[in-house]
Amino acid sequence: MTGGIVATNALQQNTSNTATPPATMPERLLGRTEVKLPIFGLGGAGQTPLSWKGKEGDAVAIIQRALELGIRYFDTAASYGPSEDYLGKVLPPHRSKLFIASKTDQRDRDGAWRELERSLKRLNTDYLDLWQLHRVSFSEELDTIFSSSGAIKALEEAIQQKLVRFAGITGHHDPEVIAEGLRRYPFHTTLIPVNAADKHHPHPFIPVVLPVAQEKNVGVIAMKVPAYGRLFKSGGLTGMQQALGYTMSQPGVHCCVIAAETVAQLENNVKIARAFMPLKKQELTAIAQRTANIWEDSTFFRNWT
Repeated sequence: MTGGIVATNALQQNTSNTATPPATMPERLLGRTEVKLPIFGLGGAGQTPLSWKGKEGDAVAIIQRALELGIRYFDTAASYGPSEDYLGKVLPPHRSKLFIASKTDQRDRDGAWRELERSLKRLNTDYLDLWQLHRVSFSEELDTIFSSSGAIKALEEAIQQKLVRFAGITGHHDPEVIAEGLRRYPFHTTLIPVNAADKHHPHPFIPVVLPVAQEKNVGVIAMKVPAYGRLFKSGGLTGMQQALGYTMSQPGVHCCVIAAETVAQLENNVKIARAFMPLKKQELTAIAQRTANIWEDSTFFRNWT
């Protein structure tokens, strides 16, 4: 199961009584970038066609439908299999209207530069809107990144050369490391897990990272919104309406990226994003309570480094 999974019966339960959503998604400014984006972007990872070899037809269909539905934010990474290649086959004619984000997991300047050059070639673009240091998990990695030959040098040089517009940091392992990264460097964005199971984890992201991001006006992009569909286990959330509603109602979260296994799944998720309205405190409390017994299985990705 992936970040885009939604059980069909849960979707029917959540959308059958919903009024026809507006034709466009709500938009928010992404921190201090001055870029206004729809609250929902397409993720390029997970167990989906966008990251599977031999699935170009399915991937292209999803990407094309995303464009038709008004999605402008496309998230990928150098390590997401053929994801950059697939996006590079569809997005170029629409480039001026899009926000394309990729990532590097290299910690040194030279390694990061090599990945950036490859990403630009695969994506068939002259620049990235957002280039992110990928899955930073340990404080030792921060020391390497910010050293005299660290990856931050590549990021700064790329921005100077107008190959990259904005700098970001991502992580799903240790919120303290991401918060420290935001304190040590003026990143424009951070991509972190924000979902309804977070508060039950002994080291939650929401109360640790969001205040620092708000203080520094850092754009917050949410990932792991439905925890690869595991939040929809029996007794958990009823569907994406609750999952996305919880995430996008958190103060300081500007948008989210969610993958899609099929065009139909993407269409349903966009429908829910279009109809999004901020939830009240009691609604958020009730949704979080539904994950109290499944939080461990729903935060399994926290073990990844």
